[in-house]
Amino acid sequence: MHNQDFPQLESVERIEQGFEAHGYVCSRKIATAVFLAFQLRKPVLVEGPPGVGKTELAKTIAVLLDTPLIRLQCYEGLDEAKALYEWKYGKQLLYTQVLKEKLGDLLKGADGLAESVERLHLFGDIFYSEEFLEPRPLLKAMQQEKGAILLIDEVDKSDYEFESLLLEILSEYQVSIPEIGTVKATTSPMVFLTSNNTRDISDALKRRCLHLYIPFPSVELEERIIQTRVPNVQEQLRHQLVAFVHSLRQLDLKKAPAISETIDWARSLLLLHADELDEEIVRSTLNVLLKYEDDIEATDSALRSLLVGEDTSQPGH
Repeated sequence: MHNQDFPQLESVERIEQGFEAHGYVCSRKIATAVFLAFQLRKPVLVEGPPGVGKTELAKTIAVLLDTPLIRLQCYEGLDEAKALYEWKYGKQLLYTQVLKEKLGDLLKGADGLAESVERLHLFGDIFYSEEFLEPRPLLKAMQQEKGAILLIDEVDKSDYEFESLLLEILSEYQVSIPEIGTVKATTSPMVFLTSNNTRDISDALKRRCLHLYIPFPSVELEERIIQTRVPNVQEQLRHQLVAFVHSLRQLDLKKAPAISETIDWARSLLLLHADELDEEIVRSTLNVLLKYEDDIEATDSALRSLLVGEDTSQPGH
């Protein structure tokens, strides 16, 4: 992707402004990582707990640049055929049938087996040419004339063998297809890999990427996110709900509420016409924030003290 085509990424400040205009409020560290990745043509490995905006980062850049977003969702057993390319076997079979019907005409007049084979060789390996190639996300991203955002999501769910497949692509922006040769990217895509840290990523893959860790946001940043994404929430309620979520994250829960869940909770409170937090409204909506019954029960028993703690954090208390 060329610098002159994307002035939206010409500085860290412009990236921050562009993101915020599209509803993605980020820290300076995130904007700086995006700026450096674009300037250095390096992929970004984005790590952090689920729900902090890793996938959303790639989506927002695609919207900001008005560029195609090509996503590869990783899982155990993901292989080359699903990630890179496969052959159009149905089309090959169809052409084989047509060729079979025409075989008599093609070989008409041939003198013996050697001449027949020689005539067939004139057609080359047409069944293994680009016409019969079905591109999958990795190859498709490299075929985009004006570049693309390539999101390799949850790479930690894939096998180590799949990481090896990525090495050539991420360092050279090219792939080797035995039947065709080396295919280089028309325009190198901007690549984001996300990981929820369910396993260690190999050193070889990390070396090829800039590393960006996105933690849960500070209270101030999360309040700005809520203000941007759910603007109708009043200031007092916004402060209360964000403070309560932060107090929940201090508990020993199976799954702490993420930013996406804070946003959902703010929307829920708005729908229920809540002006402030009290035990009843929190207790009846805890299932929006927490996804395990054990977490809900643990929070319910400590609810009063959590709300008192949140209340004492209010200005003036």
